[in-house]
Amino acid sequence: MGLNKSEKVDQLIETLPENIKEITICLRTLIFTASENFTEEFKWGMPSYNENGNVCYLQPSKKHVNLGFYLGARLKDEEALLEGTGKQMRHIRITKLEEIQTEKFKVLIQDAIALNA
Repeated sequence: MGLNKSEKVDQLIETLPENIKEITICLRTLIFTASENFTEEFKWGMPSYNENGNVCYLQPSKKHVNLGFYLGARLKDEEALLEGTGKQMRHIRITKLEEIQTEKFKVLIQDAIALNA
């Protein structure tokens, strides 16, 4: 899995507080599990994941990590996981590891990839 990873993202993760670091690493792993074709880039100051276009991003802050979707407004969000009111972007705010819902997040990520197809 190391091929598509960005060294800049590795460096960012190293600077994060322990709990935020754990969440970020867990989400990063989940993203690569959702698709092996992702390219990870460091864009706009955060890890960004690309497959035929921008798909999702991670935005770590002091108290939480956002798993964001560039075209989140177009995703079917039956579980009402997504937050945000922008034209396109939506995010899921994660404040602790237990809030990561692997299967549900994976489906959202895969649906987000399909929007670029």
